[in-house]
Amino acid sequence: MSAEIELFYWPTPNGWKISIALEEMKLPYKVRYINIGAGDQFAPDFLKIAPNNRMPAIIDPEGPEGRAVSIFESGAILQYLARKTGKFYGVGEEAHIAVDQWLMWQMGGVGPMAGQAHHFLKYAPSLTPPQDLPYAKDRYRNEVARLYGVLDRQLADNAYVAGDFYSIADMAIWPWASLWEGQEQTLEYKPHLARWLQEIGARKAVQQGRALGADRRADVSTDKNAQKILFGKRG
Repeated sequence: MSAEIELFYWPTPNGWKISIALEEMKLPYKVRYINIGAGDQFAPDFLKIAPNNRMPAIIDPEGPEGRAVSIFESGAILQYLARKTGKFYGVGEEAHIAVDQWLMWQMGGVGPMAGQAHHFLKYAPSLTPPQDLPYAKDRYRNEVARLYGVLDRQLADNAYVAGDFYSIADMAIWPWASLWEGQEQTLEYKPHLARWLQEIGARKAVQQGRALGADRRADVSTDKNAQKILFGKRG
């Protein structure tokens, strides 16, 4: 049996990407919870692994040439795990290109834009003083809608995001897209996205990864101390 991968994790969409991948790949792992609402991400020991003070991160004791390796950034972790296992990356360079471009689309588009939508639609109005900003709310709500339109069109001709095979690109996008209601989106005119969301969400490994630490997830909109930690200024 392989040595357990250490997963530095909190139950958020970015965290779910890696817990889902580890479940799908059937890799043994142990969880190190990084409570971002309590400031665990700023602990010196964690910063040695993830200098951008963001989870998830992993330590694989059986990395390249048998040496331990630590990795931060969810996209980089997914690529590493896919290479390590030879799974969920497709076969051949064309498949790898397809997966990579949609993975980067998530990292540069869906994640940041949906994250900002969550912030301005749900969290900013609950700050002290409240920051209820119609322009920001419209800006990010509309951009997320545009991105989901792109995704729906891609899925019209493909079973999965990168083609006819399930991949780490699906694992990266689904955690964010599954929260479409909180982003004030509609699936009424996006039948292919709705189909894909349902099919991916029905996978046992996705359900297990999504459920990891669910009981620890709190509502930041009502936690003033967590708001200061997550949204306060830091150099």
